[in-house]
Amino acid sequence: MFYREAGQYKTTYAADMAIFPIRQDRYGVAVILVVAFVLIPAFGNQFFLNTMMIPFLTLSLGAIGLNLLTGYTGLLSLGSGAFMGVGAYACYKLETIFPQVNILVWIIVSGVFSALVGVVFGLPSLRIKGFYLAVATLAAQFFLQWCFARVPWLVNFNDSGAIEVPTETLFGLAVTGPTATPVTRYLVVLIIVAAMTWIASNIVRGRIGRMWMAVRDMDIAAELIGIRLFRAKLLAFAVSSFMIGVAGALMVFLWLGAAEAEAFDIDLSFQLLFIIIIGGLGSIVGAFFGAAIIHLMPIALRALPALVGLSIDAATIDQLTFMITGLLIILFLIVEPHGLARLWQTTKQKLRAWPFPY
Repeated sequence: MFYREAGQYKTTYAADMAIFPIRQDRYGVAVILVVAFVLIPAFGNQFFLNTMMIPFLTLSLGAIGLNLLTGYTGLLSLGSGAFMGVGAYACYKLETIFPQVNILVWIIVSGVFSALVGVVFGLPSLRIKGFYLAVATLAAQFFLQWCFARVPWLVNFNDSGAIEVPTETLFGLAVTGPTATPVTRYLVVLIIVAAMTWIASNIVRGRIGRMWMAVRDMDIAAELIGIRLFRAKLLAFAVSSFMIGVAGALMVFLWLGAAEAEAFDIDLSFQLLFIIIIGGLGSIVGAFFGAAIIHLMPIALRALPALVGLSIDAATIDQLTFMITGLLIILFLIVEPHGLARLWQTTKQKLRAWPFPY
């Protein structure tokens, strides 16, 4: 079989702990990067980039941030949509106060403000957990969404009450605003998401990631072996909220182009939660699998009837989307709680041992 590691010897600890220790995995990642950075920008049309790829990457980054908190640390959060809003509004305010600074800098810095807010609402996590922590983060969702809608300073007292993205350039090329091309915005989002994914992968494979997983598996035992629960949980909230905040800034400035407070409602929080449930809790690649299912499924449901000559109204498509999403969540929770990421891992293990059973 082509997927076989025979003859690939590891002579150093770094080689044994590599993210992709098998040569075939490295080739596969290289092919994916070539497709993402070269082929998609070269051959993707405006609809494909604006409607499918940019939202897919943005939601994937938000799901990675939530997975660091829920999947790796075991802290359930229902306020991720609001934390995305914090990043979006922070980026908007920074851009209007310091317009001479490039917008890409503020997109990253906006994650810091989201991290600070996440730490504040993560303070109760030392005393409460499980359902009660979910309720606390749900309260954060409603409180922050109320602030987005009722504090006009956040939108510079704009009569529309919405974030309006201006045109910003980098090396003379527009990256935000109506004049920015889909290819440019897609490449900027792809670079940021790829960098954040690489950072998240290294975090979860290092000391911090092992600390989070120890807290997730049994927090009392983790405290007995010397892990400071309060610091570990607040760090998880900070890193998670940082990535979610950056995703929120990308969502407004490089995807939607404008947004109101309703864009960061509880539905967005549930959407990110469904992504990590279907994709796989405690998995970086699972965030991409889940985002592909949750975001691309409605688009496929709208396109398939047209291909076979059927006409289905939009309301029916929305109901079908809800039904299929619910069925998938129930199915994965019962059959494979670790989601699509575990199925992918199992498939690779079978390919490595094929044709011998195990």
